[in-house]
Amino acid sequence: MITLYSGPLSLFSRKVEIALREKGLGFERVMVPFNQTTGYDPKHPEVTALNPKGQVPVLTDCGLVLYDSTVIIEYLDEAYPELPLLPASPADRARCRLDELYADEILFSALRPLMHRTSPPTSDQTRRMAQEADALIAEAALSRHYAVLDERLAGREFFAQNLSVADIALFMSVLFSQRLGGPSLAGFYGLAMWYERLSKRPAFAQVAAEIAEADRRLSFPVKRALKSA
Repeated sequence: MITLYSGPLSLFSRKVEIALREKGLGFERVMVPFNQTTGYDPKHPEVTALNPKGQVPVLTDCGLVLYDSTVIIEYLDEAYPELPLLPASPADRARCRLDELYADEILFSALRPLMHRTSPPTSDQTRRMAQEADALIAEAALSRHYAVLDERLAGREFFAQNLSVADIALFMSVLFSQRLGGPSLAGFYGLAMWYERLSKRPAFAQVAAEIAEADRRLSFPVKRALKSA
């Protein structure tokens, strides 16, 4: 039995959830408590015991314990090869992994300065102004990344020949950009249409809906109007 330790607003845990559902794999989900003041502290004891980094996602399967979303999804694709999420050829797999890396490290890095927007606002006006100044710089960087992704799609339905882990990872980064008040997808037609198509797939739609509900319960409202197209 597959068990996934996930978090309500964990981008990387939700990435694994989409992969599991797209592959049609049943799993038990353990949702780790989270709040916007202390985050995942105190850490869930089982997560701490299973992952030396003390973070979600953590996946267990028949005694095997895995952490890191990339490692987890590559294991799932090899152990359960039906409905693969990585392309067949070595070159295409490498390109897919680079797109996933772009999402998980480059886009995620640009997202970090926006994350204060869903936390309780600081009473320190100087710090608040500095946070928003950093966020505006990050928004400009995200717009440049959108342009790169829009060009990389080049009219295709997916980033690889078929739905892949690259699409899942990039979707999650764009979703988080939108929920955190990042730049609109207007002006990036191909990327916007890709995002809309994926948003209608059940696995993606469920994650997006659960994150929106978690934000209603846990997050400070983002004042800026968010647009997906």
